[in-house]
Amino acid sequence: MAEKIRPPQQQRPPGTTEGMDPRPRDTMADYEGRGLLRGLRALITGGDSGIGRAVAIAFAKEGADIAIAYLDEHEDAEATAHRVRAEGRQCLLLPGDLAGGPHCRDVVEQTVRQLHGLDILVNNAATQWPVDKPEDLTEEQWMRTFDVNIHSYFRVTAAALPHLREGAAIINTGSVNGLRGNKSLIDYSATKGAIHAWTYAMAQALAERGVRVNCVAPGPVWTPLIPSTFPPEKVEKFGLQVPFRRAAHPDDLAPSYVFLASNRLSSYYSGEVIAALGGETTPG
Repeated sequence: MAEKIRPPQQQRPPGTTEGMDPRPRDTMADYEGRGLLRGLRALITGGDSGIGRAVAIAFAKEGADIAIAYLDEHEDAEATAHRVRAEGRQCLLLPGDLAGGPHCRDVVEQTVRQLHGLDILVNNAATQWPVDKPEDLTEEQWMRTFDVNIHSYFRVTAAALPHLREGAAIINTGSVNGLRGNKSLIDYSATKGAIHAWTYAMAQALAERGVRVNCVAPGPVWTPLIPSTFPPEKVEKFGLQVPFRRAAHPDDLAPSYVFLASNRLSSYYSGEVIAALGGETTPG
């Protein structure tokens, strides 16, 4: 269903859910779990809000205990933890900057220690900074985007691999911009393209161990990243360009992560990039 133009708005990065108008649907309120992840342990980076929040709550409803790595959005993280715990599951909060290698290792170590293992890794943390022209893209921004968006995926996964047994799942968050590029999100697009290729390669590399690696590549999604990085006039019409005439809400996407995490549903899936594009066909 088409969505009305939302009010122009802008927040300071990294943004919060509370300040968004309208509030995103990100609590999986109507979702009913079936025990698909019962007894499993999941680490979700960028799990405080947006897609990560919806995935954390959906996983909890399916019976998993959750660890959430996030930057410093403590209010959002606590709100997510409250909903996870309301499902009777544990929720470990791990604030800090995943752009640095030591913290990437630390979040895995804390997860394994406090949840007594790790079965599902969701690499979801991301940042973006639009530019008007290529000359505006500084080396500092380029490196920061790569450190958060792809280097953290590599580092967290490298730390997690010794703990992932046969049947474990790694799910990466890509983007439509990694499929076709975006002239104002040059560095972001490059990292998302790297995530897709890395997913393909890691799926092949880990197949003999029985560890599946997949990716969800969304189109426009209404999360705090949008009003905190785009100008108000772009936020106002964000997502209206797709055939469905609306941006996705995080609740629209979380079931794809449940599908890819559950061996009951997707045991024969690895090396897949699921593109959720609101009616667009996959580029390429």
